[in-house]
Amino acid sequence: MSKQKSNNLRRYVRIGLLLALPVGLPLVAGADIYKYVDKYGRVYLTDQPSHQGYKRLVKTWKGWSEVASGSISYRHLAQNRKRFLSTIESAAKNHKLPSALLHAVITAESAYDPNAVSRAGAVGLMQLMPATAERYGVRDRKDPRANVAGGTRYLKDLLGMFDNDLVLALAAYNAGENAVIRYGRQIPPYAETQTYVRRVLKFYNDYKKTKVM
Repeated sequence: MSKQKSNNLRRYVRIGLLLALPVGLPLVAGADIYKYVDKYGRVYLTDQPSHQGYKRLVKTWKGWSEVASGSISYRHLAQNRKRFLSTIESAAKNHKLPSALLHAVITAESAYDPNAVSRAGAVGLMQLMPATAERYGVRDRKDPRANVAGGTRYLKDLLGMFDNDLVLALAAYNAGENAVIRYGRQIPPYAETQTYVRRVLKFYNDYKKTKVM
């Protein structure tokens, strides 16, 4: 491939990525962006890497280590989605929340990796912090059923706290309810939180259109 064609391809990929971003919330820095270059020199950019060949370009809001470190694994994403489907459906039914919403949060939080651990100390499918786990009686944060049950109860409580405003509830799930309250019941001016809300809403809209399997 010539240098000119390669430069043009990169430009088109960048343009396509920007056009694909959801509207309704401001564009902010801090999104999870990964790049993969195949053997022909073609460049692929995505926020949902499908294999280990993708390399991180921008650090994430949760402060994940490099994929190779094992802090979060995308290798078994589809397999784990099926594996935990009944657990997620059960939690959604018990707390009267859309299962698509739980899938969206889990996709953004851990990519269905039950052993995911963030630098901030969040653990498991729904990335529970120690204080949140204690509040909801979750003794083992790596236990998928307990983790999802605790995370779902927390999300349900946040929706009640913020009058069923999904955007504020998601912002609080990421930054904490006190941060949302402190900023006048608005999304806190944190790039990582704004990015998180946008990502979950995008996943939620996608999952509402297609049955999660």
